[in-house]
Order: sequence, then structure tokens, then C-alpha cells
Amino acid sequence: MILFLDTSSEKCKIWLDQEYFEKEFGRDMARDILTFLEESLTKIEKKYEDLAAIVFFAGPGSFTGLRIGASVANTLADGLEIPIVAVKSDENWREIAFESLKNGKNDKI
Repeated sequence: MILFLDTSSEKCKIWLDQEYFEKEFGRDMARDILTFLEESLTKIEKKYEDLAAIVFFAGPGSFTGLRIGASVANTLADGLEIPIVAVKSDENWREIAFESLKNGKNDKI
């Protein structure tokens, strides 16, 4: 399963394969994003260990939101030892990410 994470605005958007979850955080995103991710995984009866890769939207967007997303994505990818891809594009960013992962790209920091 691939986690797609978009924190470019006050709304955090998560895609777990075909499932979509969204939550508006405002200034609480850094504190609550992992709880939101865990709740989203639980709703589809999955765990962190079920993730095969992580894709995060790297902009354009809110500087702070993008940094929160990058930190969460990098930490999870490192801890789970899975590839991570950062995508900068307003259109088709999920498709670009699929192609990058298929070609073995890993933006792990």
C-alpha cells in the first residue's frame, strides 16, 4: 500500500491506495497529523507496516505545512525502511509519483 500525503494547506489530505481522508488542522497539524494518519489506517484495517512506499506533495503550498509533511514522510520512510518520493506539481502528482516509484526512485533524506 502506498501512502500519499499532502500537507500543502491547512487541510491534510491522505490517500491510502484508493481510500481518501481529509482533515482541516489549522495550527495543530504538527501535533495531530500522526493521530490522523493512525485513525485513517485503522478505518481501513491497516497498520504502518502495511505501507510499501510514501509519496508526499512537496509544493507549492504553505511553507510550514510542507515542512511538516516532509518531516513526517521522511521519519516514517526511514523507520519503516521503505522508499519515499517527493513530487512538486499541481497536476497529476499522484501519477508522477507512481511512475517514479516504478522506476526505483527514492528521495530518502
